[in-house]
Amino acid sequence: MNPYLDIHPEVAAALKEGRPVVALESTIISHGMPYPQNVETALRVEAAIRENGAVPATIAVIGGRLKAGLSPEEIEYFGKKGRAIAKASRRDLALLCARGEDGATTVTTTMIIAHMAGIQIFATGGIGGVHRGAETTMDISADLEELAQTPVMVICAGAKSILDLGLTLEYLETKGVPVLGYQTKELPAFYTRQSGFSVDYRVDTPAELAKALYTQRQLGLKGGMLVTNPIPEEYSMPKEVIDAAIDQAIRESREQGVKGKETTPFLLARVAELTGGESLASNIELVLNNARLAARTAAEYCKLES
Repeated sequence: MNPYLDIHPEVAAALKEGRPVVALESTIISHGMPYPQNVETALRVEAAIRENGAVPATIAVIGGRLKAGLSPEEIEYFGKKGRAIAKASRRDLALLCARGEDGATTVTTTMIIAHMAGIQIFATGGIGGVHRGAETTMDISADLEELAQTPVMVICAGAKSILDLGLTLEYLETKGVPVLGYQTKELPAFYTRQSGFSVDYRVDTPAELAKALYTQRQLGLKGGMLVTNPIPEEYSMPKEVIDAAIDQAIRESREQGVKGKETTPFLLARVAELTGGESLASNIELVLNNARLAARTAAEYCKLES
């Protein structure tokens, strides 16, 4: 086992016994929502995974240790420190471990640590992707590269709608990452169910998702799989409302010179303000929805491996 990795005893027992485990990221706790909603949501998401037959493993870096599974006290610690905790992408892990520091894991680093621990399936809100204007800024999320090389299935509500969704799909195609729509052929756009872009395949049940992942492993193909699960209809926001808020937030970020890893947190927070908090409520519901699907898929995957 990796000498910097600590697996929570409950998670370790489940993995040893061949029971389903679902990874969760910690950036959503520290950077995605304000306190105390971030802690409340994290605990609700873990509870949703348990209710659907799996063990949750929230991933983080604490004191230079890679953590696969957090205690409620550690989740509370992350929630209270919030943005004082650094966002940790692939480039940051070695320095954080060497210095004994904390890091909130993004999609990229959650995939890396989940794979180290032997966790196959990861639920999140939305992945990063190609930012608007990337043809001049080259601002492309490391999430896409990680999906191309790390064998973890990521279940999300699509790429964040603040991104260039068309270019994000093109990048994933170039990297050979399968993009599956859960009960849909259209790419969901995080806060909304429609984007106008098509995904590679429609898959209708958790058992089908598990079989696709299992077959990819049997074939020996490298890289992950991306499952896009639309936000439930009752929580989906009108496309014109969310698009207007995103356009304004992007204009403001450029005017204020927001760049790099601060871009996504700034845009998500500003969109929440512009929509009167409606986008935050939608964000919480889509994460819960993805967690439930991930738990059911992990349970089906364990059946195939038994």
